[in-house]
Amino acid sequence: MNGTRRRVARCVRATPGIHFNELVRTLDLAPGQVQYHLKRLIAAESVVDEQRYGRTHYFTPEIDDWERGALSLIRRETAGDVVAVLHDRGPTSPGALAERLDVARSTLEWHLDHLVEQDVVRKDRDERNHVTLVLTRPDETAALLRTVQPSTASRMVDRFTRLADHLLDDSGR
Repeated sequence: MNGTRRRVARCVRATPGIHFNELVRTLDLAPGQVQYHLKRLIAAESVVDEQRYGRTHYFTPEIDDWERGALSLIRRETAGDVVAVLHDRGPTSPGALAERLDVARSTLEWHLDHLVEQDVVRKDRDERNHVTLVLTRPDETAALLRTVQPSTASRMVDRFTRLADHLLDDSGR
């Protein structure tokens, strides 16, 4: 394995769930060069790629399906914030969570839908049909949270989305 391919493989191992653009930025390589080496690593079964919610994420083969789904989502700043708050505060209502994160309910629900789909969060309903959000695997989720540090570029995209949500919410009042 040549040096560049080893760098790509090390980066995927160190940051499981990294998406293609972040991999290119982190390695400071041309997209075509990263793509070439990823194809070779995937063919050699050293790296696994998965499409999730509009991004291709890369993992080492030993990472299981649940972890892949969870990592793909918590690498996004808002979803990661949702999971972090639920981990720190325990079961929380969607309204309180949206307020705590200062995000529009529609944005929160988009992330929650995917977190529920990947079995990271569940929505419990009481006898009055009030929803409480709960982590499905708190210990495993805590371990994944420790491995994820969103990049500056990822934070900027998520913060722009939040700003746009606030501007749209304010203009409709």
